[in-house]
Amino acid sequence: QVQFVESGGDLVQPGGSLKLSCAASKFMFSAYYMGWYRQAPGKERELVARISSDRRFIHYGESVKGRFTISTNNAKNILYLQMGSVTPEDTAVYYCNRFPPGDYWGQGTQVTVSS
Repeated sequence: QVQFVESGGDLVQPGGSLKLSCAASKFMFSAYYMGWYRQAPGKERELVARISSDRRFIHYGESVKGRFTISTNNAKNILYLQMGSVTPEDTAVYYCNRFPPGDYWGQGTQVTVSS
């Protein structure tokens, strides 16, 4: 089955930046739309950003637009999320998956924004 291994989460101060990575495997990465999702405590999982299979079209959620950047390394099957100007509201476990997502999720990576 597909595999997603997220990494890069950390404790970061408000206004800081962080880069998340997701190593995807066991499917043809370059053929799929991919997305970053996050789930904050007590909230539903939400889509943060998505990128088209040809990597030309990108969509961001309103809460992260202008602050986060999604990108890929298709040669290495890696999805990135560059996070900037983070706020405590960005605190969540971040996941990657196809878009729309399949049933299998990785373990996620914890991002905590706090001073």
